[in-house]
Amino acid sequence: MIQQIRIDNFKSLVDFEIRLAPFTCLVGLNGSGKSTVLQALDFISQQMRGELGEWLVLRQWDKRDIGSRLTAKKNIDLFVQVELPGCDLIEWSASFNRQSLRCTSEEVFHDGIRLLKVEDAECWLTYGGDAGLRTRKIDVIFEYQGSILSQLKSNQICEILQVLKEEIASIRSLDLLSPEYLRQRTRESAGYLGLGGQKLSAYLHELGSEERERLLDQLQKVYPRLTDIDTRSLRSGWKQLDIAERFAGKILKTPARHVNDGMLRLLAVLSQLSSDEHFLLFDEIENGINPELVEFLVDALVASDHQVLVTTHSPVILNYLEDDIAKKGVIYLYKKSDGATQAIRLFEIPSLAEKLRFMGPGEAFIDTQLTELDKEIQTLQLLWVSQEGKDASVAER
Repeated sequence: MIQQIRIDNFKSLVDFEIRLAPFTCLVGLNGSGKSTVLQALDFISQQMRGELGEWLVLRQWDKRDIGSRLTAKKNIDLFVQVELPGCDLIEWSASFNRQSLRCTSEEVFHDGIRLLKVEDAECWLTYGGDAGLRTRKIDVIFEYQGSILSQLKSNQICEILQVLKEEIASIRSLDLLSPEYLRQRTRESAGYLGLGGQKLSAYLHELGSEERERLLDQLQKVYPRLTDIDTRSLRSGWKQLDIAERFAGKILKTPARHVNDGMLRLLAVLSQLSSDEHFLLFDEIENGINPELVEFLVDALVASDHQVLVTTHSPVILNYLEDDIAKKGVIYLYKKSDGATQAIRLFEIPSLAEKLRFMGPGEAFIDTQLTELDKEIQTLQLLWVSQEGKDASVAER
């Protein structure tokens, strides 16, 4: 699981840090930076895929768009902490140059041992074995984008570095998910829906029959008339998606272009819960979903084996979370006076923690004036700084 992310100089994220849970839900006012956090996680994922140029084109961005206007810094600094089974931690840090689209410096630490160092076009790799640790230097004479790990093969790096690479690369964002994209025909998916879900028809066509049956079983819990998720290949390789339903004893097939928005969104989200991606990102998860189906969707995401991060504007989403899930996973985003986005666990704020004793998570959030909440956070942070100063003074003595 990815436990912690730090990023500095990405849009409104300046010296930004967030601790992640198996299920994380971002809340906050419009413009607080919720979508930016999803974009930042997607940006971090691209470091291990080495496709930054294509990624910028896909999002219709320029190199200048990803840097922050709140600072004069040129590079974007990144830090990711990954927890392995057994509670081992791997930490990757890097400095990304926006002009070259490359991490010009990188380090990876595991159990206090530096496994990777990149600096000034030179790379050092550390390996372990029966003979002990050994370090090998590689001259970086090849072109690449993102992290150098995006170009190094599995036989060139140790197993820990390979796991790190795969974990970060398995972050998948669907923050642009929309019915318009979901209705599109596509030829192939390469195992990925696309940021907006535009490869849905091909993705479902490429699923194994067992996975498609499991997906159908899930959807039938909320769409009992549903009998089949049908895909077929048309001329030139285009894939057609049809939804089959039973009405008055007859089976009616509806092409994706005429299927309701909610069913298409549920189909896309649930299809990802059987994917090989480990960390899934969804923006405004309640969009287009009937209120009576939202609880079903939230339950499916929370119970998933995947790590999941969603954003929402609906307090109702929070009410479908158990208190312990809400305490760990609901993150409140806000902006400081200089415009930088900050994050805090919502129910670590004393007034919200007190309300949670008597109310549901969503009810506690509705019952809070967000303008007053920002003031409380500022006071809380001053107390933390004061306590850190006292602790440091005691330690010196």
